[in-house]
Amino acid sequence: MANPTPDEVQQYIADGLPCTHLAVEGDGQHFFATIVSAEFEGKTRIARHQRVYQALGDRMRAQIHALSMKTLTPAEWAAQN
Repeated sequence: MANPTPDEVQQYIADGLPCTHLAVEGDGQHFFATIVSAEFEGKTRIARHQRVYQALGDRMRAQIHALSMKTLTPAEWAAQN
C-alpha cells in the first residue's frame, strides 16, 4: 500500500469531518494538520483528536504512520488570525 499524500490525508479528514479550514503537510509517513471545525466546540483537546481519528478510521492504523494536529474552533481560529 502506497503512502498517502498530504492532499489525500486532507481529503480523508474532510470526508469525515465538516471543517471551515483544513491544511495538511507531510512527507507520506508523518503529517501535520491544522483543522478548524465547529464540532470541536466544548470539547477537550483529547476529544477533538479522537474525532479526527474517527474521521480517518482504519487509515490511521493502516496508512498514516504519525499525525500531529492543531484542532481549533472557528472562534479560536479567528482569534489567532
